[in-house]
Amino acid sequence: MKSHLIFLIALLFIYQINAQETLIGFTPENTQKQITLETKFDAQLSADNLEEWMKLMSARPHYVGTEFGEENAKWIANQFKSWGYDTRIDTYHVLFPYPKIRSLELTSPTQYTTKLTAVPVEGDPYTGQGDELLPSYNAFSIDGDVEAELVFVNYGIPKDYEELEKLGIDVKGKIVIAKYAGSWRGIKPKLAAEKGAIGCIIYSDPKDDGYVRGDVYPKGAFKNKTGVQRGSVMDMPTYPGDVLTPGYGATKNAKRLEIEDAPTITKIPVLPISYEDAQPLLAALDGAVAPTSWKGGLPITYHIGPGPAKVHLKLEFDWQLKPAHNVIATMKGIEFPDQWIMRGNHHDAWVHGAADPVSGMVALMEEARAVGELAKAGNKPKRTLVYCAWDAEEPGLIGSTEWVEDHKQELQKKVVAYINTDGNGRGFLGAGGSHSLQAMVGEVAQSVTDPQKGVSVHDRRMAVNLIRGGTDKFELYALGSGSDYTPFIQHAGIAALNLGFGGENAGGEYHTIYDTYSHYKRFKDPEFAYGVTLAKTAGRIVLRMANADVLPFEFKQWHSTIAMYLDQVIKSCETMRADVEKHNKLLDKNAFELAADPSKPFVQPQRKARIPHLNFTPLMNTLDVLKMTVEEFSSKDFTKLSKNQLVELNKMLMKSEHILTNETGLPRRSWYKHQIYAPGFYTGYGVKTLPGVREAIEQENWEEAQEQIMLLSGTLKNLDQHIKNMSAL
Repeated sequence: MKSHLIFLIALLFIYQINAQETLIGFTPENTQKQITLETKFDAQLSADNLEEWMKLMSARPHYVGTEFGEENAKWIANQFKSWGYDTRIDTYHVLFPYPKIRSLELTSPTQYTTKLTAVPVEGDPYTGQGDELLPSYNAFSIDGDVEAELVFVNYGIPKDYEELEKLGIDVKGKIVIAKYAGSWRGIKPKLAAEKGAIGCIIYSDPKDDGYVRGDVYPKGAFKNKTGVQRGSVMDMPTYPGDVLTPGYGATKNAKRLEIEDAPTITKIPVLPISYEDAQPLLAALDGAVAPTSWKGGLPITYHIGPGPAKVHLKLEFDWQLKPAHNVIATMKGIEFPDQWIMRGNHHDAWVHGAADPVSGMVALMEEARAVGELAKAGNKPKRTLVYCAWDAEEPGLIGSTEWVEDHKQELQKKVVAYINTDGNGRGFLGAGGSHSLQAMVGEVAQSVTDPQKGVSVHDRRMAVNLIRGGTDKFELYALGSGSDYTPFIQHAGIAALNLGFGGENAGGEYHTIYDTYSHYKRFKDPEFAYGVTLAKTAGRIVLRMANADVLPFEFKQWHSTIAMYLDQVIKSCETMRADVEKHNKLLDKNAFELAADPSKPFVQPQRKARIPHLNFTPLMNTLDVLKMTVEEFSSKDFTKLSKNQLVELNKMLMKSEHILTNETGLPRRSWYKHQIYAPGFYTGYGVKTLPGVREAIEQENWEEAQEQIMLLSGTLKNLDQHIKNMSAL
């Protein structure tokens, strides 16, 4: 009866797909085969497996170097072996600091010693595991013992320091206190140190992440007054991965930097605290009242300082090499074994990590199990599948980065694309990645049904976009950093995607002791329906890329996206120029009025330097030529190619993302090779598109901006020639 039902559903899908022509990259005949295969794949998926596995994997803390983390890695490997994958564990030896001393005291004008401990809550036994819980701290803060006046810097991002400058407030020699959010946490101590601060404190304000947003845990999902967000403050915009082995794998006998020479460790000590501990410190501040946009949800008047509040911060860490265990599971393709589709999610967590990352990990595992069942039934993939469970992601994308650095040359020859997931929840599809894959991902999203609304996840995503003032066009967001896709796309030049569901699962458990199975089951995805939906979405992408006649890269949407990025950059220059002219005219007017009134002291106003006109013509011309080349390539009928020509075309398509890299890398951070996408130097996770050009302009380095324009033009010319070569087939 079940097989009969599957057959009828398959017929329905085939009917629907015929009405929509064929799948991207497939002939009509193979489209029907693929849709039937995907229907069989869906029938294999079980939400019960996801829930059972989450209970097992998040039962105890499993940060890098723990026994339970290693147990999880071995258990994952055994699961993959049982599903028919050739499986191994690749271990790297990476620097991981464990906190020995954490002390923060308010010493003036009153005294207060911070608690630095989250309390267990009733109904969640995982929060009561005592000393096994990892203390709250920021990994890759330096050791330090400092005492100074306190200054409140809002989120501690560049525009906040601009506001402080307007107010005449200097943080040099001070300790700053910043709110979480607004930017990636590692930017806060990085910028504070550049401004002369000697220490940094980060707290979660209840307006952003606490009782202002909703009931706190355990009554509701949000952060209670004792919760503290752990996290790395490694300078990942310089390079991610092991801080002592930049650009090469942290193997057992690898040559390592001295700790004091590692450029990605912070320059000042950093400590995260709860909003319970933050309130007495903030309440002791005086000075200017904070701007309205800076004020949080605590029942105090927010002052900036400096002082009279003075604090004493003391940190000391145990700096040790720890093993990071990556699970690598391979199913060899039956036609193209040297073309790999890679799929990954990390398995380590700061504490229990039910939401981050286990919710994504169990979806990946169920997807892989279903693919294994299909293979056992005679439906092996044409291309090789490589499933990965990464370790040490939380301290700085370490496990995946070391593995990519260690296997970079082979990966650049064989990997078609890398598909990443991380934490998962309830709500809307979020998808980012290489825009040459945008058309295919949009097509997949139309074929997966949302478990709450009964429409496609594509249509639900478009609906919320329209409600929020966006368009009804399906678009991938550009990848910055923050998960394991980073070394693949931005260092090795491999096309990548990042997928997940969310938007209706808000809470304050992130990187706290409250990210447990109990919390996830109540507030995140209670039926694990969106875990299954993630497995369906990522699984379809994997299977379509594995079985496509022609790899589903599409360049029309890619080109329109890059053209939009260039337009943004040019307009940003025009806006900057107009702002400077307006500023200088206003100063000239004020100066004239002051000079005309002898009763007022005359002060020469500070004029802003004129912004030169950059020559974008080479870049614009290259994009115009590339547009015609893309249109010609898109008009080709691949069904007329011989088998040998198809093989050659696919080999060339695999290399198209790598052509968008430059081996010299971005200025002052050569690890980042991609010329289209990179995390911003002062945004951390946040992406900067056309990063070489855009950041040079933002830093008003006009000579470098012109150099980067020419460099990017050359990169796009290389892609233009590559696409012409593919058309010639």
